[in-house]
Amino acid sequence: MTASPPPPGADERPRVVVVGSGWRFLSGISYYTCRLSNALAADHQVGTILMRQLLPTRLYPGRGRVGRQLSELSYDPSVHVFDGVDWWAVPSLIRAARFLLSFRPSVIVFQWWTGTVLHSYLVLCLVARLAGIKVVVEFHEVQDTGEAQHRWAALYCRKLIKPLLRRTDGVVVHSRFDRVALRATYDLGDVPDEVVLHGPFDHHETAAPSAPRPRAAGDACRLLFFGTIRPYKGLEDLVEAFGQLPSHYTLTVVGETWEGWTLPASLIAESAARDRITFVNRYVADSEVDGFFAAADVVVLPYRRSSASGPLHIAMSHGLPVVVTAVGGLVEAAEKYSGTTFVAAGSASALAEAVISASANTGRRHTDPSSWEESVAAFTRLFARIGLTSGLPSGAGPSHAERVAQDAEITASSNQTVPLLSPDLR
Repeated sequence: MTASPPPPGADERPRVVVVGSGWRFLSGISYYTCRLSNALAADHQVGTILMRQLLPTRLYPGRGRVGRQLSELSYDPSVHVFDGVDWWAVPSLIRAARFLLSFRPSVIVFQWWTGTVLHSYLVLCLVARLAGIKVVVEFHEVQDTGEAQHRWAALYCRKLIKPLLRRTDGVVVHSRFDRVALRATYDLGDVPDEVVLHGPFDHHETAAPSAPRPRAAGDACRLLFFGTIRPYKGLEDLVEAFGQLPSHYTLTVVGETWEGWTLPASLIAESAARDRITFVNRYVADSEVDGFFAAADVVVLPYRRSSASGPLHIAMSHGLPVVVTAVGGLVEAAEKYSGTTFVAAGSASALAEAVISASANTGRRHTDPSSWEESVAAFTRLFARIGLTSGLPSGAGPSHAERVAQDAEITASSNQTVPLLSPDLR
């Protein structure tokens, strides 16, 4: 469905267009695009251009569910949605350009997560620049890790993203770690950037929060792994670690296999503890998500690398203890959450110990520190820095010197060399 832009003079708030993933190829970026658009709508007039048919369906890892109605999330009625742009461009990209020009935003915010949208973004960016519209790119990753394995796809992305970045007025990342990784990959010069922490994914909790289940010593402790199953997720480490845990632990694995990564499934089938493992090997509908988290005592996310994690934010919105590896942007995302137990990546024995330690955090609901209001405030700071409003409020953000010091600290302290950012937004 496509909503008509508001008539001139109907609303004097600043106008923003967000460009991101639509619902047909459902992923975490679909949810994020919707949540961000809805959050920005509190202070801005918002239009949203959705990427509808990302690529030929047969090439998509989740091809069996393309077009199925799995999400219950919807755009706020005040958000004007163009749905959407198809990879072959004509006539959908022309219509998207007309929508952009008729909406007349001050700024367009591109969600960047995959090279399949690059040619469409280049066209929309050119239209925006010719119309005097500021351009912001929000990076969820430098390039999809699956695409990066294919030489020509990686080369295409690395070469053609440069014209987009040359026309970009500002960039957004989800952590200081991501900012260092991004600037190490691309020469962004003096393009302003802003760290915008991921907002909460609390839309999955449809009912009032329930009190955590009290546990006595020796009671069953129910572990949950949630999210697509990919090589960087470290699920194989969790399966190995689970075999080292006492018999009162159970494990539920919920996720769709991508990139042909069947090693975790094989390890589950061969595990001596397989009778205590439940494996739901598919992309579950929103109506099921809350049930899996409500039935868990501890969420375990053993990523080998990551920029952001939707499952982490779903877990925090449910107030559950989480065991998460101290990699990439996950440290900044979870360090203020009282239910977090950090663990080094790639060690099954350390993971097993961390799970046992995290069990002490069960029995109470932890408070989610993330906030969409803070995310909107960070975007507003960036908009001011690129000249869309008058000066910044006092103390609105770190100075250039402070940013340089922060980057140096991240570079020195990180034990992870990551050329690509890897988000897991569901």
